[in-house]
Amino acid sequence: MERVLGIGGHFLRAADPAALTAWYRDCLGLDVDGHGLWRQEAGPTVFAAFESGTDYFGSPAQQTMLNFRVRDLDAMLAQLRAAGADVAGETQDMDGVGRFGWVTDPEGNRIELWQPA
Repeated sequence: MERVLGIGGHFLRAADPAALTAWYRDCLGLDVDGHGLWRQEAGPTVFAAFESGTDYFGSPAQQTMLNFRVRDLDAMLAQLRAAGADVAGETQDMDGVGRFGWVTDPEGNRIELWQPA
């Protein structure tokens, strides 16, 4: 059986694609080239399905949630707050898994930030 090798991309609809791309670059440090190519660091990736009624993603209209691995969650959240980003007030710790925090991008997409254990 053929198997997928990893996530090849994540695509977002945006009212202003250039501004949203700039936000991801300026606030999260996601440097992409002119084609959107980003060379990420090796590490774990989680693929999980949630119940359709979950409020974990924020808005019920949001069908998927992007999760980024970070080295230092507290530093990333402070950086986002300093940039005026919409950062959730709470964080979550999961034994053996790591720490989680959330930010909402300018188009209203809730993003999870994960500092692996």
